[in-house]
Amino acid sequence: MNAILKDPVCGMTVQAEQAITASYRDRTLHFCSEFCQTKFFEHPDLYLTTLTTAQINEAKTSRRVAYFSMEVAIGSTMPTYSGGLGVLAGDTLKSLADLRVPAIGVSLLYRKGYFDQALTAWGEQQERPVSWNPGRFLRLLPEVVSIKLEQRSVNVRAWQYDIVGLNGYSVPLILLDTDVEGNTNDDRGLTDFLYGGDERYRLAQEVVLGVGGIKMLQTLGYTGIERFHMNEGHASLLVIAMLRERNGQASETWDFSSIRNQCVFTTHTPVPAGHDQFDYGLVQHELGQLVPFEVLQMLGGRDRLNMTLLGLNLSHYVNGVAKRHEEVSQAMFPGYPIHHITNGVHSWTWTCDSFRALYDRYIPGWSNDPSMLRHAINIPQPDIWTAHRTAKAQLLDYIQQHTDNSLSPDTLTIGFARRATQYKRADLVFSNLDRLLDVAQEVGSLQFVFAGKAHPKDKAGKELIQHIFDVSRQLRDRIPVVFLENYDMDLAKFLVSGVDLWLNTPQRPLEASGTSGMKAAHNGVPSFSILDGWWIEGHIEGITGWSIGAKGSAINPSEDLNREDAEDLYQKLKNVIVPLFYRERERWVDVMRHSIALNASFFNTHRMVQQYVTNAYLS
Repeated sequence: MNAILKDPVCGMTVQAEQAITASYRDRTLHFCSEFCQTKFFEHPDLYLTTLTTAQINEAKTSRRVAYFSMEVAIGSTMPTYSGGLGVLAGDTLKSLADLRVPAIGVSLLYRKGYFDQALTAWGEQQERPVSWNPGRFLRLLPEVVSIKLEQRSVNVRAWQYDIVGLNGYSVPLILLDTDVEGNTNDDRGLTDFLYGGDERYRLAQEVVLGVGGIKMLQTLGYTGIERFHMNEGHASLLVIAMLRERNGQASETWDFSSIRNQCVFTTHTPVPAGHDQFDYGLVQHELGQLVPFEVLQMLGGRDRLNMTLLGLNLSHYVNGVAKRHEEVSQAMFPGYPIHHITNGVHSWTWTCDSFRALYDRYIPGWSNDPSMLRHAINIPQPDIWTAHRTAKAQLLDYIQQHTDNSLSPDTLTIGFARRATQYKRADLVFSNLDRLLDVAQEVGSLQFVFAGKAHPKDKAGKELIQHIFDVSRQLRDRIPVVFLENYDMDLAKFLVSGVDLWLNTPQRPLEASGTSGMKAAHNGVPSFSILDGWWIEGHIEGITGWSIGAKGSAINPSEDLNREDAEDLYQKLKNVIVPLFYRERERWVDVMRHSIALNASFFNTHRMVQQYVTNAYLS
């Protein structure tokens, strides 16, 4: 039976599937027409007589899950993310909204973002602060809380963005901001840059997120939270804030158990060096005595405060983000019960328009239940190919508009886009240019599209970009190579839907999960990837895509390993992939269908969130 809803402006009843939905003050509203929606937002208080203070408070107290993440990606116009961690967090919150999970998100507002990337003709990366106006997208809340940093008070305010799900249910995202009158200039800049500044700056941000986030939720009236989900160690100081709140500073007994029962921790980092650690001298200087030093040391490690250990010790459920990552994490932190919930992507967000239309035609309801994408196996091959050609044309148009390059729609186009850092080995495919040219000249033409930002302090990552530019000049027209600047969500969507093959070549086992190949699968693009992260679970050779190299687990790179992986890459390109693309189009499209039916149907955040609810939130 269809739900009947009331329009707050005209009072008419509207059916849920016909209503225009919008969010205001943590409430989802339904309008019969754009006219009523416009009238409402001109004078909202005039029409809110039925939304009493009690009802608004009830909406807040009904929230049960608080999801904390250092970065959250909603879209390219809101630069509150740098890469995969933020995109995953945003996709998670979108699925929480779609599935009507009573959750709230907490992160920081970055006024100058991560950075905008510009590349010179020689591939030199130039970083520019992002310019955006939070007031265009967010609602400033009146509440302000105060936290202690270096024994002084720092004021923190909050902005709210309502993530409205496909069914009209909204999940609020609270973004914390220290650019508050009364703070010093330095303190006002604490939330300017994502992953910027020195160790002190990073720690201060994590205090704002963990300690300030807990205090802000309480002040805003979110008193019904039963689970606090820390998405990586950046948020782990929330457990210290909870300890201080419940036990005071000098308690003889500490309520570790009840806090542990409320907390969930997800680790994304497969190497010890990637886990945030801070000198205890700095920690005590910044935090003061929120809890006695011996308690902090007991929970966070003897020599330095390890934010992952802090999360591990006070969480009842801990998970890695892929089956292989679970194994790596257990070896890194022996004795801890670490499970896995493999990452996913938000299906509606990452499916391009031509494939959305295709799925709407053949698989109605897929956006609310992405598991239904398994039925893509029955979509006629010509329709899949037509949808793909449309997406590819859009990518090539983008390239032509933003570069001096014009790529052929009939040439096998290989895509690679992710953070530019050495372990991801973006240049592995260029290890032996003679071998690559042999494939292109003897079997079938190739063209490559790259994108990705290097961290401003990552010299090796910046040199990697320059190397790809050097290769592009060496290959010239024989194998066109394009590097697109300022990689963001919008560009990512063009790439994962418009290329013919998605390339992924990380040094194993350093890819905890990876999600770009999942996005590609939603658009029928098969993966050609190292067997690491999620691909170990999603790979069926010649069915969903192709593997590169063996399943080894060497952490330290070696020239021998690079050569072996490159050799396998060239062999499969020459003998399997390129011939299949040019000579057996039906078999190629069948791989596309299977990548949708087997991978997109499973590697999505709807499935992932359902596992979190069952395994972590309700346990």
